[in-house]
Amino acid sequence: MDQKLNVYIWDMDETLILLKSLLNGAYAEASNDTKDAEHGIKLGKLWENHILKVCDKHFFYEQIENFNQPYLDVLSEYDDGLDLSSYNFDQDGFGMPMDCIINKRRLAYRHRIIGEKYSKGLHNILNRDLIKLWDSLYELTDSYTDKWLSSARACLSQCSEFEKNVNILVTSGPLIPSLAKCLLYRLDDTIPHENVYSSLEVGKLQCFSWIKERFSGRDARFCVVGDGWEECEGAESMKWPFVRIDIRPGSVCRFPGLTCEDLRHYFNVVYGTEEGNGLTSEATPEGNQVR
Repeated sequence: MDQKLNVYIWDMDETLILLKSLLNGAYAEASNDTKDAEHGIKLGKLWENHILKVCDKHFFYEQIENFNQPYLDVLSEYDDGLDLSSYNFDQDGFGMPMDCIINKRRLAYRHRIIGEKYSKGLHNILNRDLIKLWDSLYELTDSYTDKWLSSARACLSQCSEFEKNVNILVTSGPLIPSLAKCLLYRLDDTIPHENVYSSLEVGKLQCFSWIKERFSGRDARFCVVGDGWEECEGAESMKWPFVRIDIRPGSVCRFPGLTCEDLRHYFNVVYGTEEGNGLTSEATPEGNQVR
């Protein structure tokens, strides 16, 4: 029997990356005081600075911050394919009202450029000195978090090894900073820009519904991985398995620790094995429930 399509739907903050818990000291607190909270806060502020710089300098964020969309291609029908190589984004009159077709087209142009830059990677955006600073910050943060970042990235890579497996990001943050985070946290090689969704305006359940519709007609199985109540309730409504991430050192589902094999177990508990032999009798890892 052909391998089924496994769709992994990831939350971003406090799941694939750690930022908020560094800034507010929650990660240090959860580590039973084995981590220096001030050092974590300093790292978090440096990340914030990097993210905002990429957004403002390369992703038109000052122009489009107030026009958040759920995904980059949402306005693609308004993009007429104009050659943008000499287009002046600073003087095209983009702004309100957003129900005006010309402004939708102007925003679609910006989204197209952002998608192209994302696909080329961060090394084609930042100069050598900034790349060195970014590499250093990544390694310092990875060390401080006991390899959380690199372990999450490795898990994503394992999940996408097979041709029919897909990683999708559904974040409650705004779209453009989330795309910048994907680049800065080295997630872009396993999550293409068309697989990044912002639920900020529409909610996670709506994003999950779009994703289910996107893969309709294919033999797809879905699993949601995150730390919050909204993705948990959304997964429950869709009758999809939900894996709850917990930053506490003793928890089962965290990084490092969680693997693609663990996630496949959740798929099999809810959907049955890929051989179609019905539900497995194995229990889920302690501390998590199959929804």
